[in-house]
Amino acid sequence: MSLVGSYVALSKPLVAALPVLLLAWLRFAIGVLAMPHWLIKPPGEPPMTPATQKLVFLESFLGNFLFSICMLYGVSMTSAVSAGVILASIPAVVALLSWLFLHERISLRVWAAIACAASGIGLLASAGQPVAAQDASLWGNALVFGAVVCEAAYAVIGKKLTGALSAKRITALINLWGFVLMTPMGLYLALQFDFRGIAVSSWLLLLFYALAASVGTVWLWMTGLKSVPAAKAGVFTVMLPISAALVGVLALGETLRGLQLLAFAIALLGLLLATLPTRQLAGPLRVSSGSDR
Repeated sequence: MSLVGSYVALSKPLVAALPVLLLAWLRFAIGVLAMPHWLIKPPGEPPMTPATQKLVFLESFLGNFLFSICMLYGVSMTSAVSAGVILASIPAVVALLSWLFLHERISLRVWAAIACAASGIGLLASAGQPVAAQDASLWGNALVFGAVVCEAAYAVIGKKLTGALSAKRITALINLWGFVLMTPMGLYLALQFDFRGIAVSSWLLLLFYALAASVGTVWLWMTGLKSVPAAKAGVFTVMLPISAALVGVLALGETLRGLQLLAFAIALLGLLLATLPTRQLAGPLRVSSGSDR
C-alpha cells in the first residue's frame, strides 16, 4: 500500500506528459512483457471454474481498468494531498464490502482502527486547500472516490481469488485483462501521439509506475490476502494516502502543515490498533469469518 501511494502521487507528472488512456495502456503493456511466465498454470493448481473466470475479469475491470481511469483522471484534476484525503476512506469501504459479500465479522478493535484511519486523514481535509481550489478540483475528487470504491472491490474479490489461484497467476491474469480492455483506446491514441517529446525521466518514471502498479504491488497484496481477512487488510490501505501525500510533499513540492502531520499520526495509530497484539487479549487480533460462528 505504501508503494501504491507513491505511484499514485508520481502519476501526476506522468498525466501531464501523456494522455491518461495512453498512459494506462502503456502501463498494462509493460506488465504483459514483464510476466508472461506467470500466466502458466502451476502444477497442482486446479483448472479455473466459470465462477473463478468471472471473478478474474471483475478483479481486472474494477481494480485495474476502472481504477486506473478514475485515479489517473482524478489526480490530474486535484492535488496528491487531496487525493490522500479521499483515499483514507478505503479501509471503511473495504470493511463494509467484506461484511456484505464475504460475511466477515469485524471486531470492535478493527472498527476503531478503521475509524482512526478515516478520521485521521479526514483531519487532513480541514487543513487542505483553500475553498476556491477545492471547488476547482471537485470532479477530480469525485473520480478519486470512484477509485476508492474500485480499490475496495479489488480487495474483496482478491480475497476470494486467493483461495483458487496463486498470487502470481492472479497478478498476470488481471493485468492481461487490463491490457485487453485498454487496447482499443490506447492503440488509437498511440497512433496519433508524438512520443519524441517525452523526456527520458518520464520514460523511467513510466517504467517504475508500470512495474509497481501491474506487478509488484499486486503480487504483494494477493500474497498477503492469502492469510489476512479482507477487512483487516483494508486497514493497511491507510498507508496509501499517507505515502501519496508524503510523496506529493517531498517530490512534487506540495505543502504539509502541522495539522496534517497530526492526521498522519492518528492514521498510523489505527494501523497499530489493527495489527499489534496486546497483553489484555488472549491471542492476536483477528477478524472472524462467518465460518467461525
